[in-house]
Amino acid sequence: MPGSSGVNVEGSCDALCRTLVSQNGLQRETADISQSVLYTSLMGLLLVADNECFLNAVVQCLSHTRVLRNYCLLKSYKHEKFSKEEAKLMDTFSQVLSGLWDVREEDNVVNPRQFYSIFKEAVPYFSGYSQQDAQEFLRFLLDKLHTEINRRPYVKRTGKELEQTYVRFRISEEANAMWKKHLERDDSIIVDLFSGQLRSSLHCSVCSHYSNTFDVFCDLSLPIPKKSSRGEVSLQECLDLFSQEEKLDKENSPMCERCDRRTECSKRLSIQRFPQVIVIHLNRFTTSRWSISKSTVSVSFPLKNLDLGPYGPVDSGSVLYDLYAICNHAGTVNMGHYTACCLDENGWCFYNDSSVTQLTENQIQTNQAYVLFYQRSNSTPTVRK
Repeated sequence: MPGSSGVNVEGSCDALCRTLVSQNGLQRETADISQSVLYTSLMGLLLVADNECFLNAVVQCLSHTRVLRNYCLLKSYKHEKFSKEEAKLMDTFSQVLSGLWDVREEDNVVNPRQFYSIFKEAVPYFSGYSQQDAQEFLRFLLDKLHTEINRRPYVKRTGKELEQTYVRFRISEEANAMWKKHLERDDSIIVDLFSGQLRSSLHCSVCSHYSNTFDVFCDLSLPIPKKSSRGEVSLQECLDLFSQEEKLDKENSPMCERCDRRTECSKRLSIQRFPQVIVIHLNRFTTSRWSISKSTVSVSFPLKNLDLGPYGPVDSGSVLYDLYAICNHAGTVNMGHYTACCLDENGWCFYNDSSVTQLTENQIQTNQAYVLFYQRSNSTPTVRK
């Protein structure tokens, strides 16, 4: 998988950031922590992590997820945690965010070595010296954080409960029943923010029977179409390809509930439940039998008002999202480097390990965009306090 390479550190950046300090630190009593944090073009959100640039880029993106950041800085999980697991990773992750956003710190460079060490203990897959992938790291990180701070006490499920089936409701009722079942076991700030629900619809070509399955997702992995005549593709074209109808032959299709056998059918994916934060992974890396290749096609994406309504239920209306962070990958399959572009109230900044520079909106769109973070803009978050 794509991985990290050398670190590009600008030695003068630390001193420059300190000259920009104009406030006295974080006031934890304020209603919105983000308003009490120093916002400057070079406010010192810096990381150094032994060349683990995939970690640096992902943590920068997550640190700009405002509700998650406030939750970590207030350590709200200590008041609502029911999981039997010790929240070691969440504690160290919160410490990293505190170091990034607390302007009382003299040193503007934060070293998340302890956080990464605990993460590797929890997820041994990331130990060693193999090159790692930012999207994989994000998935494992969110899953492990959720496990530690799950609000639901662990209850051993019997096979009978897991295999429970529902009578045929309307699609929305069936989806809501499945979502409710999910929340009975998995409920955390991670679910509040990042979890959505996908609907997979199968249509049998023999008996015309429709069946639906519903799965929880924390990111959408989108295929990238081949380069168009204009030299680039749009995010909408990626979404269209993701949701287009797919024909399945008998060998690759599931059993038809009505025919009670495998038949040719068509499959279509759609978003049944929209998350507050939607993470979109542009699947630039494709695997063949003998090799892995990377697509360098430019994918254009909106900074504001990404409408995902057309990819949801027919009665969705407009479901709008605004971009606030990007994880980029530069380089090849065998050697690459991750960086982040993140938005705060003063505009966009480019984070390259321990260096940070301002960007214009025109500089955001590149063929290195790999993971996009969008915040829903036309709904009210329902996150517990």
